[in-house]
Parts: sequence; C-alpha cells; structure tokens
Amino acid sequence: MVPFELQPNKSDLQGLADELWQGLDDQWKKLEKAAFEAGKKIGEGDYSRANLKAIVRWKSPRTVHHLKDNSDEKIEAALKVAASVQSKVEEAFKALRKLKGVGVPVASAILTTIFPDQYTIIDFRALEALGHPQMSVEFYKEYLAHCKTLVGKVGIMPQGNAPAPTALRALDRALWRWSEKQNNVSSLRSRKNLLQNS
Repeated sequence: MVPFELQPNKSDLQGLADELWQGLDDQWKKLEKAAFEAGKKIGEGDYSRANLKAIVRWKSPRTVHHLKDNSDEKIEAALKVAASVQSKVEEAFKALRKLKGVGVPVASAILTTIFPDQYTIIDFRALEALGHPQMSVEFYKEYLAHCKTLVGKVGIMPQGNAPAPTALRALDRALWRWSEKQNNVSSLRSRKNLLQNS
C-alpha cells in the first residue's frame, strides 16, 4: 500500500481550495466550466471529439494537438467505456489511455468531469501535497481511495460557485494550491501563457 501523508494542515484545506478558485482568471474558470459541462454530456451519451477536446484543453493544453491523431470512432469507443457506470477504474483507464495524448493525469481529469463525486484528478501538485510524486493506474486507485477517506476526515465542503461542486473537487483545488504556494511558482500565469500559445 502506498503511504500518503498530508503536507498542509487539515484546517487549511478549505481556505486553499477557495484561494485557488478565487485566484483563477475568468478565462481559466470558463475552461473548467466547459470541461465539466463536456463531462456531463459524455455521461449523457455524447461521446464527441468536441467534448473530449474541452476537457483536455482545460487539463493539459499542451496535449490537445495529439487528439487529432485519434479517429472519431476510437474516441467514441474510449469515452463510452469511461462513461459506463459498470466500468471499473482499470477498465476506464485502459480505454482512455488507448487515445493518443491521454496519460494517467488526463484520464483522471476525464473521469472526474464525468463522475465528479466518484473520481478526482491526479497530478504532480496534488501528489506533492500528499508527500508522494509517482503516477500509475494502481497508484491512482490508492490515491483516489485516500482522497475519498481524507474528504470524510477533514470535512472539506463543496464549492457551490465552482464547476462540479463536490468535496473531492474542492480537495483537489486545496492540494494543488498548497503545492503551488510551497514552490512560489505562479502556475496561474504559466497556465495563462499555455492558453495563449495553444
């Protein structure tokens, strides 16, 4: 079992989540809103390239161009498996990772937008905030279970004014913001530059 150790104080998590959401510029908030709207559409059976692109543009703007290398049929097949409530974590990841431009972090983002109360995003910042910089599907499963347990323990609340107002999503924002603050990196500015260049 992978050991996770929360680096920020539990009492700081809600404030960190709010700080990150409030600090995002309007363009980035629109991208996140569009991603979760796309995830909802996928969950309702619209397995289109446009929906996938909206999610990838939000999570990983640098990889959006890879999506053109996937056929519409391949995208539809992968999203259909990912959106199935019968699919296990491994099955959903296996289907999504067959798509060019979709690794574990992007697959976790796709699943989070479809099922925001069941999945959370894995990325280097959240992992740093939990004391562990490694990613794989098996690792993600343990990370997801830990995040769900953590949400219950710390009592972080959904952010009603943000897309996918779930406690898991608020925790992800809090962990990300804590890591960003530790590194004194203005990732929000970096994100803005990525958007302008994509």
